[in-house]
Amino acid sequence: MSTSEFKYIVRIAGTDIDGRLKVAYGLSEIKGVGYNLALAMCRLLGIDPEKRIGFLTDAEIRKIENALSDPTKIGLPGWMLNRRKDYDTGNDRHLIGADLIFVVRQDIEREKKIKSWRGIRHALGLKVRGQRTATTGRTGITVGVKRRRK
Repeated sequence: MSTSEFKYIVRIAGTDIDGRLKVAYGLSEIKGVGYNLALAMCRLLGIDPEKRIGFLTDAEIRKIENALSDPTKIGLPGWMLNRRKDYDTGNDRHLIGADLIFVVRQDIEREKKIKSWRGIRHALGLKVRGQRTATTGRTGITVGVKRRRK
């Protein structure tokens, strides 16, 4: 392939990706797509994951975008999707980009509204997933602990 076919920036699923990256790493730049998902998609689509993104043809880019819109169509197992048993529809979905950000924000707002434990922790700006909070996660002016005199 000549350098005239190389694209330094490739737009896939609304994200600009550096053309010098390998396909698997470049796809993982898209929000909602990790390295393992990118590697699995490359294998199922028959695209070499070691190839540079800048050398992909327009047809290969279209194949990747179609696969990202619905990964189950290419035979990706349901356990690899990031939104299994969706709250609203009950279907397995995979969200990327702005859709993922929007739905996660909606989930947090729903939990705040129903006043679940997670929703309360989100509303108070505290840690949600059971981490310790005695010494870590402090914001603002940090206050030390005085030692007791013996």
